[in-house]
Amino acid sequence: MTGVQTCALPICIVIVAENPSRTLFKISEVYDRIAFAGVGKYNEFQSLKIGGVRLADMKGFQYSREDVSANSLANAYAQTLGQVFTHEMKPYEVEILVAQVGATPEDPNELFHILYDGTLMDESGYTVLGGDAERIGEALETRYSTDLDLGAAVRLGAAVLAERSEEHTSELQSLRHLVCRLLLEK
Repeated sequence: MTGVQTCALPICIVIVAENPSRTLFKISEVYDRIAFAGVGKYNEFQSLKIGGVRLADMKGFQYSREDVSANSLANAYAQTLGQVFTHEMKPYEVEILVAQVGATPEDPNELFHILYDGTLMDESGYTVLGGDAERIGEALETRYSTDLDLGAAVRLGAAVLAERSEEHTSELQSLRHLVCRLLLEK
């Protein structure tokens, strides 16, 4: 699994990932101000993403666009992954992120990290999925700050993904495989 690194800044959320494919995307928008990122088996997190888009569209249509939130989507994903983990012969091999930019500068950004077994974590500031997450998380812990501007956040994401330990030399072979998505600025 290759990593996805996310930084929540006061004005936006930046998601950076390695992605050598031109047609298979790890990062996408699910709904207004809500993003999805996944690592692991592409077909598994893609089917989860499609289900989340459908759920968000249906809820937004039946009730109101404001009723669709990252929190409700993350809980639905956690329930689905928990069910698959406990009841199916083979659990999904994925980690996913659901992120939402606050509607106003005063509203907090939200990051929800969901593991393959349905464990849901409400993250603050930054999160790392897959790959060498522990090492990347340690690097972010020392360098991340909420006062980073957009350019600095993208450079930080690229730098921590590009750094390699000896065990993980094959992960990011080229910076041209780096994908950065900006989830709507406030």
